[in-house]
Amino acid sequence: MYGTVIEFELKFQVDPRYRKPLEAAVARGRSQRTRLRAHYFDTADGALAAAHVVLRLRREGNAWVQTAKAPSDGPLQRHEHNVEIPTERASDQPVPSALRHAGTPVGDRIDRALRKAGHDAAHAELVPLYGTDVWRTTREMRTGDALLELAFDRGEVQAGERSHPVRELEIELKRGSPQALLELARRWRNRYGLWLDTVSKSQRAQQLSRGAAHGEPVHAAAPQFDGEPGGEELFRAVLNSCLTQILPNASEVAAGSPDAEHVHQLRIGIRRLRTALREMAAFAPGLDPSCEPVLADTFRALGRQRDRERLLQIVQPLVEAAGGPSITWPEPPDGMALEAREVVRAAPFQNALMGLIEAALPPAAPSAQHGSPVRKLLRERLSKLHRQVVRDGRRFEALSALEQHRVRKRLKRLRYLGEFVAPLFGQRKARRYLEDLHPAQDALGNHNDNAVAIAAYRDAAAQDGRAWFAAGWLAARQPASAQACGEALAKIAQARRFWTGKD
Repeated sequence: MYGTVIEFELKFQVDPRYRKPLEAAVARGRSQRTRLRAHYFDTADGALAAAHVVLRLRREGNAWVQTAKAPSDGPLQRHEHNVEIPTERASDQPVPSALRHAGTPVGDRIDRALRKAGHDAAHAELVPLYGTDVWRTTREMRTGDALLELAFDRGEVQAGERSHPVRELEIELKRGSPQALLELARRWRNRYGLWLDTVSKSQRAQQLSRGAAHGEPVHAAAPQFDGEPGGEELFRAVLNSCLTQILPNASEVAAGSPDAEHVHQLRIGIRRLRTALREMAAFAPGLDPSCEPVLADTFRALGRQRDRERLLQIVQPLVEAAGGPSITWPEPPDGMALEAREVVRAAPFQNALMGLIEAALPPAAPSAQHGSPVRKLLRERLSKLHRQVVRDGRRFEALSALEQHRVRKRLKRLRYLGEFVAPLFGQRKARRYLEDLHPAQDALGNHNDNAVAIAAYRDAAAQDGRAWFAAGWLAARQPASAQACGEALAKIAQARRFWTGKD
């Protein structure tokens, strides 16, 4: 498709067991098979990459097409502009030019990115960085009110002497509703063992060019909205913010990243999302409630691995430094030995993600909730969480370990909800309040981690009695830790509540 479009597509990786039947399914009917050889360009100082712009020259059969892509609304929508470039012979590779996209949303972003880096769009030198060479099998399908294109790519991305295999399915919306695309994607996901992958071919190639097998972990970012949003608009902005953190980290975990930070940031994204689902439910009446228990199960499954890693890498060295013995850890019970990638690839989590992507789509009609009613509900939720945290802080030392853990979760919900709505009430005031939460967050985090470790050492003692030393050493530290938590929580009572302006 040439000209300017807003691209909406889902890309999936596929279980090797299902690759052949999947490729055969795409090749049915009036399908086409085309070789696509692409070259990606940027300035030598990476001006386009810094602005998240991709510029590509691709030979499609006997034609050359220059494409530029840049982010749009939401983590799965992109501005795209395509220009076919005539050549005397198909073997003649044209010279890329940023001016081919002038006057389009992508072209405007290219111009800003180049000027920011000190370049002129008319004379900027674009150098080749990496490329792809794939055979693409495409098939158009009609479902509901939508026309979709299914594309199965087989080939590789190349960066210098390095290469990475490509075996993936893309489903792109050509016309109609994104909901129809998502419905077909769910059916194919369940039939062929697919999992979402938001890391593009160009991103994989960038990683290869740096000698990296995986991308950097993606941290939380504030939701983006203008003015005074309605309740549903605000919720969608928050949901898109959460998905922008969850999807790329989930993609890297599913790809087998060994970096524990990918799992950690994925869990943070899930916790933020669960906060939004709980505290802002009034703004999302049509959201399928079945996704919440799936998110909770996934969060716990990934957390068990995080807890075990912390025991082995942080807690046990501290115990030994205090004079304790090393111990023999039992193998994880059945069900806990699943690799993180299998947890993320599993059907329940993948289907929940697609349901959340659907909930984040813009509605056919704008929300009627604006202004005062939205602020009023948010003030009530923030005030309630604040009061509960302060109340629990006064009696923290008397609470059971389970109740203390609930205080920590409530404090996190207060923090995340505050971050979500800070632009509505003033970023500067909100920042001061949220900074006042940090000491309590740190104290409760350490206290809870030690409680988890005590339980793990007690379980391990059934196999290795030396674990009782660590259990006792950690338990002896908990009263002082609980007192520190109570003192940190007490200080929140004096924090200026940014949503009311009162002390």
